[in-house]
Amino acid sequence: MQNVTHKQITLRMARAVSVIFCTEATIELIKNNQLPKGNLFDVAQAAGFLGAKLTPQLLPHCHPVAIDGMSIKFDYLDKEKHAEYVDEKAFNRPGILILGEAKSIGRTGIEMEMLTAVSVAALEIYDMLKPVDKQLEIGHIKLLEKRGGKSDRQLLYEDVSVCAVLVCSDSTAAGTRQDQSGKIIKEMLESFNAEVRYLEILPDDKQQIQQQILDWVREDVPFIFTTGGTGLGPRDNTVAAVEELLEHKADGIAEAMRVFGQQRTPLAMMSRGVAGTIGQTLIVTLPGSANGARESLQAILPAVFHARKMILGGGH
Repeated sequence: MQNVTHKQITLRMARAVSVIFCTEATIELIKNNQLPKGNLFDVAQAAGFLGAKLTPQLLPHCHPVAIDGMSIKFDYLDKEKHAEYVDEKAFNRPGILILGEAKSIGRTGIEMEMLTAVSVAALEIYDMLKPVDKQLEIGHIKLLEKRGGKSDRQLLYEDVSVCAVLVCSDSTAAGTRQDQSGKIIKEMLESFNAEVRYLEILPDDKQQIQQQILDWVREDVPFIFTTGGTGLGPRDNTVAAVEELLEHKADGIAEAMRVFGQQRTPLAMMSRGVAGTIGQTLIVTLPGSANGARESLQAILPAVFHARKMILGGGH
């Protein structure tokens, strides 16, 4: 199964549809409650719910997800009501439309559960109608919509422009240690279409850090990410250097990084990282370790890029 531990926990939604075709005579039997196996739609709905819950047991690569809400509705095919759900040719025959929607808060989407639900509901209807109808056919199974996760986050970084990365480390600046975190940050930012115009290395010296940051602010670099100097060591000066310059703190960004990291290692609580604005620039301080920097960015990207719109007066 694919590793999803790096993904953010977000609200996910999916809608799906299926159709089971039958004869007009069968529809009359359903409406008059004359089926030999009894009530149709309540049983089909229950079967759909069970199918959704058992999806990971049917599809080997599906991760188990918490289904926080699900509805399955049934209606007789009607062109005026259902044209948005199925193709034009579906209305050439009588049938039953099955429409499902589900919501989940998790790391992976819920579309496969929803597709399984409407499929199993259709199979249950097939089983209950087969004694009275030899022309049954299931079709038009498709995903109508999904929200949450990567597809939604794409909208948050369409206009991302320029970033700068500042590595704050005495040993890296002295050449006795290779930079890893700065390169990781650069690669991750570029994967979201950002242009990393600067990647500089400085010792963890308060005055030098502040000077470099202010130079980038005067150049109107929209986003600055520092790495290193967020711990409790005697030479961890980056946080103090940045805090003195901040005009507006963005505590939620720093807390999101710590919460995400804490789910992976108890050492994340040691981070003193901060975030906020200086002029029209957002600055975020990241840990100096490669894993710490990576996980912190996983926690806030790409949503953090939305800050630029807010800083410029664009609202939420």
